[in-house]
Amino acid sequence: MPGGRLTQPERQQIALGLADGLAYAEIARRLERPTSTITREVMRNGGPTAYRADLAHRATERRTHRRRQAAPSEVPPLAHGRDAEAVREYEEVFTTVMMQSGMPKMMSRVMACLCLADSGSLTASELAGRLQVSPASVSKAITFLEAQGMTRRERDERRRERYVVDDDVWYQSMMASARSTAHISEIARQGVGVHGTSTPVGTRLENIARFLDFVSESTARAAEQARAILHTKPETAPDGTT
Repeated sequence: MPGGRLTQPERQQIALGLADGLAYAEIARRLERPTSTITREVMRNGGPTAYRADLAHRATERRTHRRRQAAPSEVPPLAHGRDAEAVREYEEVFTTVMMQSGMPKMMSRVMACLCLADSGSLTASELAGRLQVSPASVSKAITFLEAQGMTRRERDERRRERYVVDDDVWYQSMMASARSTAHISEIARQGVGVHGTSTPVGTRLENIARFLDFVSESTARAAEQARAILHTKPETAPDGTT
C-alpha cells in the first residue's frame, strides 16, 4: 500500500465513495490505502455526511503548516525506542475510534492523550500544551469524561490537580454505563403503566425494559468479575514470597 499523505484526487475519490454509500473498507481497497487512513480522514473532517474533499485538503494543509511552525528543530526521542511519527499516527487512530463510539471530538482527543501518556495522568496545562487547545476546552472535556466515569482527579506532590486514567477508571466507567442503562429501563417500564400492557406501545416498552435490564445486569456483573480476576494483587506469604 502506498505511503505518504492523501492527495487531493484521493480525497475526491473518498467523497465520491461516501456519496455512493461505500464502506470505509471498500473505499480504502479502491485507493489501495489502509482502512484506518480512510476512517481517520473522514472522521477528522466532518464525518461521512459532511465530508468535503476541498475543505479536507485545505484543513490538512493548515494543520501541516501549524505543526511545522510549532515543531522544534530537533524532536527528542521517545522513551523505550518508540517511533514518534508512529505514535502520533496511532493517537489519531485511537481518537477516531473514540469518536466513532459516539464521544465528541475534543473529549476523544483528551481521552486518547490521557490513555497514551506513560504516567496515565496529566495536568490541565499539560493537556492544553500537548493538544494545542485552550484550557477552557480541556476543562469542558474533563467535565464530560468525569460524568461518564472515564477519568478521575487527584493531587500530586506539588498540589497540582491531575486527571487520571487507570484500571479502576475503566471499571467505574462500565458501572456508570450499567447504571445509565438501568435508568433507561426504569423509564421505559414507567411508560408501560402510562400506555397499558395491552397496547402496542406498552408491549414495546416492556420488551425494551426487559432487554435493558438484562444488559445492565450483565454489564455490571462482567465488570465486577473482570475487576476481581484481573486486578487482584498477588498474595504475599509470611516469608515475603508471592
